[in-house]
Amino acid sequence: MKINVKTLSGVLPQYETEGASGMDIRAYLDEPVCIAPGGRRLIPTGIFLEIPAGCEVQVRARSGLAVKYGIGLVNGVGTIDSDYRGEIKVPLINWGEEAFLVNNGDRIAQMVAARYERMDLSTADELSGTGRGAGGFGHTGR
Repeated sequence: MKINVKTLSGVLPQYETEGASGMDIRAYLDEPVCIAPGGRRLIPTGIFLEIPAGCEVQVRARSGLAVKYGIGLVNGVGTIDSDYRGEIKVPLINWGEEAFLVNNGDRIAQMVAARYERMDLSTADELSGTGRGAGGFGHTGR
């Protein structure tokens, strides 16, 4: 999938290993940003994308930051739609116990490209049955 990128830093997101599905994206900051425990900050990346129709880019947390420091994304996974042309900004949250400093150029998240289909919804009085039925959270046991 070809995606056009405009970058203010001149640094493109990149895959860090041969088998990586996500490209690391970096903070683009004039000065460091401190995220207090329990705090949230919107971190600019200096990246603008032109995503093809029928595709999206998902922004995801970096597992190393999550495990080592308790840093994640406020919304879990962010979606960048194909018609958005603004700067990609990452909503970080600090679930850790210590303040976390984000510096310019730090790898703060990863992005994964995906194709999707738009849904065609129609109303129904009843839905077809399945073995699971309406069984929700925890219905299969621990």
